[in-house]
Amino acid sequence: MSNQSLLRVLRPTEIVSQLAQVAGWRLTGDGPSLHIEKTFHFPGYYETISFVNAVAFMAQASQHHPELVVHFDRCTVRYQTHDVAGLSSADFAAAARVDALLATT
Repeated sequence: MSNQSLLRVLRPTEIVSQLAQVAGWRLTGDGPSLHIEKTFHFPGYYETISFVNAVAFMAQASQHHPELVVHFDRCTVRYQTHDVAGLSSADFAAAARVDALLATT
């Protein structure tokens, strides 16, 4: 049994609790389009694309893929677990991993 099959949609109180653990991430949308997102800013295109590539590598390794909106100097990362049609603990774990990418720089 895969980790994805163990996921469940979080209750509102669980979402609020987990959101407090990932600084700068915000809740957007509602109903089936509810997701968490954060925009990361960079000095230029090269740094933005380097970040995008690192996020893509992590997403593939965990089989949990975000929506990425890429601009010259920023990237918005959005998570939602499509398999449960809402937010799951996997979304918040992935958000924390994305934050950790920049914590070392």
